[in-house]
Amino acid sequence: MLEYLLRLALLLPVLAGLIWGSLWLTRWLQTRLGQTPGAGGGRQLQLIETSLIAPGMKLAVVRFRDREILLGCTRQGLVRLGEAPVTTATLPESE
Repeated sequence: MLEYLLRLALLLPVLAGLIWGSLWLTRWLQTRLGQTPGAGGGRQLQLIETSLIAPGMKLAVVRFRDREILLGCTRQGLVRLGEAPVTTATLPESE
């Protein structure tokens, strides 16, 4: 019984360290791989706004390649509901 508790006391911190390390590595890789250097350092897809309709159902407006796309998001998937070109009135002001 004492041997079991000693093994448990040694392996639990090792397991916690492995979990923490894998989460840190995942977050680091997401930030590094999410940037596309060929596109001028900017992202092509931008989330503009979301609105909760009901539990598990959302509306989202995304900007992709000079178009704003309205998406319906449910637990089953995404549906494109509409699309419009970006006008100068909807573009954010650059400083």
